[in-house]
Amino acid sequence: MSASSIHPLLSAVISEGGSDLHLSVGSHPIIRVSGALVPLVQEPVLTAAGTEAMLKEILPEGKWEGFMRDQAVDFSHEHDDKNRFRVNGYIVQGGVTVAMRLIPHHIRSFSDLNLPPVLEVFTQRTQGFFLVVGPVGQGKSTTLATIIDRINETRAEHIVTIEDPVEYLFEQKKSLIHQREVRIDTPDFHAALQAAFREDVNVIMVGEMRDQETISSAVTAAETGHLVLSTLHTNNAAQTIDRIIDMFPPNQQGQVRVQLAGSLAGIFSQRLVPRIAGGLIPAYELLINNSAIANLIREGRTHEITTVVQTSSQDGMIDMDRSLAELVRRGEVTIEHAYERASDPKTFERYL
Repeated sequence: MSASSIHPLLSAVISEGGSDLHLSVGSHPIIRVSGALVPLVQEPVLTAAGTEAMLKEILPEGKWEGFMRDQAVDFSHEHDDKNRFRVNGYIVQGGVTVAMRLIPHHIRSFSDLNLPPVLEVFTQRTQGFFLVVGPVGQGKSTTLATIIDRINETRAEHIVTIEDPVEYLFEQKKSLIHQREVRIDTPDFHAALQAAFREDVNVIMVGEMRDQETISSAVTAAETGHLVLSTLHTNNAAQTIDRIIDMFPPNQQGQVRVQLAGSLAGIFSQRLVPRIAGGLIPAYELLINNSAIANLIREGRTHEITTVVQTSSQDGMIDMDRSLAELVRRGEVTIEHAYERASDPKTFERYL
């Protein structure tokens, strides 16, 4: 394997069952496997010229000047017939640095991903706002792709995805799918959402809720007969609702609460936990919007939402600590790894 080209390193990520590749000046190439960073010590330490050459090797034509101006770039790269990578290039102390996330060609099922069957309910919704949330690198995009593909398999709908960059490529099955990439097919998320109202769309997937305008358009779309799916970098359902509300000025927050209480379908929060048998397995929280949740959102009592989730398992809701305790009881994860991810350690201990 030669580090003069990036492609053998990408092949190494795939052959080692890795999820990410990191290239930075002064370090060996590093891959992430089952959540842990592993240096490829058989490869030479990277130089500034080397990382620059590797980024240029895969950078789409015409993007280098923009990268030098903005000192960051996002795009997707197709490595072979089966695998794509999401790429972020950025500058660290004057040197080019690259982070790449593997996007498998095959979109896995809920059972393949160890996700709860109750998520199937949301693939049958014709309207509403459904969010997949969690920190970076916890599998949000993969879960969203699985939801979209399940709709694609079971319903004849017009699906539009708005992504930055386009990640999973969907093969049209029962649905008509159009995937739009920010800065290539549309100026931004908000412009694409506004356009979707004129495109006879049934399902809209927004890669990320980044600003007030995008969230406002998404909520409006959910209110007007569309199923809207998206992600946010938040830790749980209650924090997600607060984050959405807080993006708006105080004089608009009351109206947004009313809109969200009426349009929200659910919020799914997930964490990937190292599995005893190897690999990663998700622990999760699921909020399903019902009259109790809607009232709490409307009245600004989001601090009570976690308690409702904990006491509503009969309605299909799942709380994170119960999910983690179940993984421990099944022998899937160690109690130490579960404890690190518990929302409330005392609640987690009670579930054990």
